[in-house]
Amino acid sequence: MSWNGGVFFMMNTSASVRKVNVRKMTIIGVLSAISIMLSMTPLGFIPVGPTKATIMHIPVIIGAIMEGPIVGGAIGFIFGISSLLNAIINPTVTSFVFINPLVSILPRVMIGVLAYYVYQLIIKATNKVYISGLITGAIGSLLNTAGVLGMIYVLYADKYLHAMGKSGSAGKVIMALAAANGVPEAIVGALVVAAVATVLKKSKK
Repeated sequence: MSWNGGVFFMMNTSASVRKVNVRKMTIIGVLSAISIMLSMTPLGFIPVGPTKATIMHIPVIIGAIMEGPIVGGAIGFIFGISSLLNAIINPTVTSFVFINPLVSILPRVMIGVLAYYVYQLIIKATNKVYISGLITGAIGSLLNTAGVLGMIYVLYADKYLHAMGKSGSAGKVIMALAAANGVPEAIVGALVVAAVATVLKKSKK
């Protein structure tokens, strides 16, 4: 390769890297904004039978599928920050748990990282985008529920139980919450992520 050719190649490579970085930053910004909007408004909850399923973590999963674990983790981090700030600005009797980053931020970052690897594992095994999105959406949603409630149990079990006005075993109460919220959220997450993954796949053709 000539010196001029080498310079041209390096310039093209640099331009490509910048283009990729701009795209990643744009996706982080857009999906983070959607996640924050969902967390701050009633749009983040979908009625499912007698309960409401949250969908505010779904942009984290979609970002991970689209651009990888770093982007997914970044969106999860921003979502977690918004959850922490919301707990401070609009407190409820149980908001104190979300002021701790181990509850509000860490599980959301882990969703973005793990969802990518779950999707990659399933897409390689099945080569089916819809099925991969379905399973990743369900697992990602369950990770959100298990991560947040798990950290609440580890750090605040009895205090959280008291704040809710409940008595008895903290473990049983939190497990009941996990079942009541986790199942409908997994179903909604699975359907939404599968639909979005399918649309994204078609748009790249």
